[in-house]
Amino acid sequence: QVQLVESGGGLVQAGGSLRLTCAASGRSFSYYTLGWFRQAPGKEREFVAAIDWSGGYTNYPDSVKGRFTISRDNAKNTVYLQMNSLKPEDAAVYYCAASFLAVATMTADSAVRYWGQGTQVTVSS
Repeated sequence: QVQLVESGGGLVQAGGSLRLTCAASGRSFSYYTLGWFRQAPGKEREFVAAIDWSGGYTNYPDSVKGRFTISRDNAKNTVYLQMNSLKPEDAAVYYCAASFLAVATMTADSAVRYWGQGTQVTVSS
């Protein structure tokens, strides 16, 4: 069992940056693929980023590639999402996620075993 708690969301102007943090508790944190998803009002939840257990492999959709960076610190049971050059369309509730599957597979809700409660990101234009 893994519990995930996100923080770091808030209001930012377009072009600005935010760093989201997800603190995990539970056993075997370092064995999980970790990731971030987001859901905007009226839209389906979508994949944002994933990182493997070692931190050596990451995956992003084209919509955030080059602007967002996922990282993890297994010693602190924490995963981060650094978001730069934010756009109004990045506004959403961001969810931390943990999976037993590989980085390349963690692109849909069905791949996720554990979810955080979400943190709101608002981007003003």
